[in-house]
Amino acid sequence: MLPGKDGMTLCRDLRPTFPGPIVLLTSLDSDMNHILSLEMGANDYILKTTPPAVLLARLRLHLRQHGNHPKEESTQPITQHNALHFGLLCIDPVNRQVTLGEEVITLSTSDFDLLWELATHAGQIMDREALLQNLRGVSYDGLDRSIDVAISRLRRKLYDNALEPFRVKTVRNKGYLFAPNAWEFVQQ
Repeated sequence: MLPGKDGMTLCRDLRPTFPGPIVLLTSLDSDMNHILSLEMGANDYILKTTPPAVLLARLRLHLRQHGNHPKEESTQPITQHNALHFGLLCIDPVNRQVTLGEEVITLSTSDFDLLWELATHAGQIMDREALLQNLRGVSYDGLDRSIDVAISRLRRKLYDNALEPFRVKTVRNKGYLFAPNAWEFVQQ
C-alpha cells in the first residue's frame, strides 16, 4: 500500500514526465483495476501472488523493451516543455536535476520534490497542510515542523538569504511562496 495515493493515481501523475516502464505490483485482483491501470499509463499490472521467477522475467522484459531506445536519446538534454525555467534556475523533472546559473545544485529526493511542488505553484502561497498532503500524503497536525526545516535547507542550497528570504518567501500565518522573478542572478 502507498501512503496517500493509490498506484493508478501515482501512475497517472508519473506518466507525463517519466519515460521508463511503470509496473504496478498489486494485491488487487480485479479486471477493472487491471484495465484502468493500463489505460492510465502502466506498462504492466502484476499480482503479488505471481511466482518470483515469473515476476523477474516480466521485469526483465520491460527493461529490455525500454532499453531498445538509442543511447543518444537517453543522454540528450531535456526538452524545454518538460523543465521549469525561472531566470537562471532550471528544474528538470525527468533527470531530477536543478541548475542555478552554471552550477548543478545537489538536492535530496525530498528537497527536489519540495522545490518542484513550490515551483509548479509559483506565485501562489502554499501552506504546510497542502505541502504535507501533496508530498507525503499526510495531514498537518499543527505541530509538525518538518516542512519548515526542509524549506530552510532548500533556501541554503539555493543561495536564498536566510534572514530575509526573497526566493522562497515565508508569508506569515499563511505558508510559503516561490517567487518566480527572483532568479535573475546568483548570490552566493
